[in-house]
Amino acid sequence: MSTELIKARTKITSVNKYLKQKKLLPAIVSLHEAIGTIVREPLLKHEKDEFSRFLGDALEKLNNDEGFRKVCPIVLEYRPGDEKNILSQLKDLLEELQGDAVDEARKMLEAIEKAKRDAIEKGRSLAERKKFDKSKAVFDKLLLQYREDTDLKAEIGEIFLKAERYEDALEYLKQALEDFPESVHLYNRIAIVLRKMENFDLAEQYFKQALQYGKKDPGLFFNMGRLYIDWKQWEKVEKTARLALKLKPDFAEAQKMLSFAQKRIAKASKPHAV
Repeated sequence: MSTELIKARTKITSVNKYLKQKKLLPAIVSLHEAIGTIVREPLLKHEKDEFSRFLGDALEKLNNDEGFRKVCPIVLEYRPGDEKNILSQLKDLLEELQGDAVDEARKMLEAIEKAKRDAIEKGRSLAERKKFDKSKAVFDKLLLQYREDTDLKAEIGEIFLKAERYEDALEYLKQALEDFPESVHLYNRIAIVLRKMENFDLAEQYFKQALQYGKKDPGLFFNMGRLYIDWKQWEKVEKTARLALKLKPDFAEAQKMLSFAQKRIAKASKPHAV
């Protein structure tokens, strides 16, 4: 999932938080900007399904909000694939509302995002300098403010994964997965962490869970093949490489993986010299 789509998902999940805080305009602006990104960006099938669920939930909460019903006389009905229509309705609504107030809401969202990014970069810098306890303290404080921000938890997990702090990475990625138990991306990332920890059996289970939602993702099969290479299960390496290539015939790295596996299988099948 691209950086822009991750930001869009965070904006959608922020709608409920703003409504609880009685911040109607930031909720509408956040949703409008998120849908704009979704309309512009190409999506894989599982990403379309994920965003459909998120949008349906956000719009249900918006339609049931007392403040929203006062400014919008109609119910925003959503069906998957109808994002452009919802985007247009939200645009019209924002144009009807007071211009200065809408601009102020946008500035508020930008300030919130900047403060969050500054804290993330501070925590990242501490992790890069191997000050892991201080880094975790920064991130845990940030998560007190953004308890429902699944993507923030996932990003923190990625920071610790890059720093090779696998136990810490696993902690935050699992928190994110609890929020979003249908995420292909999170199952995939957790499986990668477990592979690096050489917990191959459990890593395989997470990859299989990911495949329940992302059977058409060639990268997922390739990552699973990496697991089987570390595990020295060459027949499974060959199988997953073939599946990746079936979905993406020009996948050069998967072709290399397939050739590597075939050489290993051929070598293993040769009789040993007496």
